[in-house]
Amino acid sequence: MAKQSIEVIYEDNHIIVVNKPAGLLVQGDQTGDETLLDLVKEYIKVQYNKPGEVFLGVVHRIDRPVSGVVLFARTSKALKRLNQAFSDRHVRKTYWAVVTKRPPVENDRLCHWLRKDQEKNKSKAFEKEAKYTKYCELTYKTLAASDRFTLLEVNPKTGRHHQIRVQLAKIGCAIKGDLKYGAPRSNNDGGIHLHARKLQIEHPVTKKEMTFVARVPKESLWKTFESMVS
Repeated sequence: MAKQSIEVIYEDNHIIVVNKPAGLLVQGDQTGDETLLDLVKEYIKVQYNKPGEVFLGVVHRIDRPVSGVVLFARTSKALKRLNQAFSDRHVRKTYWAVVTKRPPVENDRLCHWLRKDQEKNKSKAFEKEAKYTKYCELTYKTLAASDRFTLLEVNPKTGRHHQIRVQLAKIGCAIKGDLKYGAPRSNNDGGIHLHARKLQIEHPVTKKEMTFVARVPKESLWKTFESMVS
């Protein structure tokens, strides 16, 4: 099977930012499938003619069926600083989600408590704090709507397991293609219509504020919505 090519959004000596396609793991799991980490390491090795092992630090992950911005650290110093920034929530993430039903409120803040089921790799949202739950919060706003679908811009304030997927499903707005959380049918490519659109960080070395934007997948519904809001 031919290796996937990667779309680099930004790179320097300290970080590299790429646009992950839906269906690709960020880093390895029990499946042993090819990962974005492997592809980016190979890209650096070839691009910069690097012998031996390439250092590449995983700073954050997005779910396998999700597309969009993923940031890696190219040095241990950058990795340490970025890990701290993510831990302290000094990072702003913006997602685009295509949902199967228009939300009851155009723009809103959602607060739930999430319980993760490790065996099923699924989370459940509760209105009130319950045993083994963690607080989660996001804000969303409606960007556009078609006859059947609605495009939301989502800003998660916390980083819980499947947070956006489960919180939107909780208000009756399952993400298109997300069978796990109530969508009526899957997408042909096995992905879901959730895209990590934008990541805003302070550069770990230069301290400059940086914004990285990932193009939406080359798929008709994404392109239709992109043209409606651009």
